[in-house]
Amino acid sequence: MINVKNVGKDFLVKKKEEGFRKSLKYIFKPQYLEINAVKGVSFFIEEGERVAFIGPNGAGKSTMIKMLTGILTPTSGKILVNGWNPQKDRRKIAKCIGTVFGQKEQLWMNLTPYDNFIYLSLVYSINRDRAEKRIMELSKIFALKEIMDVPLKKLSLGQRMKCEIVAGIIHNPQILFLDEPTIGLDIVAKKDILDLIKRMNREYNTTIFFTSHDILDVEKLCERVIIVNEGQIVVDDSIKKIKKTFFRKKIIEVLFSEEFDENILSEYDFVKHGKGQYVFTVDSQGFEIEAIIKKMDISKIRDINIQDTPLELIIGDIYNITKGADRC
Repeated sequence: MINVKNVGKDFLVKKKEEGFRKSLKYIFKPQYLEINAVKGVSFFIEEGERVAFIGPNGAGKSTMIKMLTGILTPTSGKILVNGWNPQKDRRKIAKCIGTVFGQKEQLWMNLTPYDNFIYLSLVYSINRDRAEKRIMELSKIFALKEIMDVPLKKLSLGQRMKCEIVAGIIHNPQILFLDEPTIGLDIVAKKDILDLIKRMNREYNTTIFFTSHDILDVEKLCERVIIVNEGQIVVDDSIKKIKKTFFRKKIIEVLFSEEFDENILSEYDFVKHGKGQYVFTVDSQGFEIEAIIKKMDISKIRDINIQDTPLELIIGDIYNITKGADRC
C-alpha cells in the first residue's frame, strides 16, 4: 500500500545575520543553509496495517507525511502510495487517502457537522444519496447523531476531533494518515478516538499511518512502530518486540515526608533528587516495583508516581545503541 525507497528531503534555509552591516549583506545577498530533513528513508507498509511513525520534534515525521500525501516533493528517492506517485498523481491519490491533523482543523467552525460532511462529499464527487447513506453510517459509528445539526464551534474538542476523522474518511479511503489526532484530548475522549480508529481498520481494512508523542496511544492502536531520529529510521519492528527490547525502563518518583537512608536507592540511576523528592529509573523487567518500594520505609512516603520513560529518552537510547552498532 505504501512503498518508500531511499527517500530524502532537503530544504534551503536563510542564515540569520546579526548587526547592521551584516543585515544589509543578508538583505542584498542572502546566505543559505541546507537542512537534510529526511535522509535515505525506506520502508514498506502492507494493506490493512496499523503503523506508528514516531520520533522527537524535528525528526522528519511531518515532512514524511507531507511527501506521502503529495504536499511536498522528495529531493531524492521514490514513493508509491497505492501504486501511484503522490506528486504526479495527486487527483488519484486524493481519492484513496484521508488525512487528520490534530493541530490543524479542516472543517468550517460556523457550519454544522452535517453541512461540513455534505460539502466534502461534493468535493469528492459522491452523489447525494450515497453521501447521505455514508454520513448516516459514520454518524452512528462515531455517536454523532445528537450533534449533527450543532455548529462545530459549540462542540467539545473530543466531539470536533470525531468530526475531523469522519471528514477524513467520508470518501472511504484505503489509507488514513493521522498526525497527533489525540493531542489535547482527555483520557475518555482519547480512548473513544483510538477505539473508533481500530474499529475502522477492522471493518474496512483501512491502512493506518499514525504519528504521536504519546507512547500509550501508540501501544493501544498500532501493531508496528517505525522510529525515526534526525531524518533516519533507527528501528522498524513490531511493537511487541520493541517494547520487550527498549521500553523496559520505568521512572519512579517518590516524595518523602522526612529524610531517609539514600543508600537504599544507591543501585538505581537517579534522574534528580532533593528536598525529600527522589526520581530514579529502574529496569521494570529486572526489578519488581513492589520489591523496590518495600525496601523503603512506607510510613515516610508521602506520595509515589510510576510512569513510562518519556519518548524522547527512549528514542535517545535507541539512537545511541544503533549508532554504536554502526560504529562496530
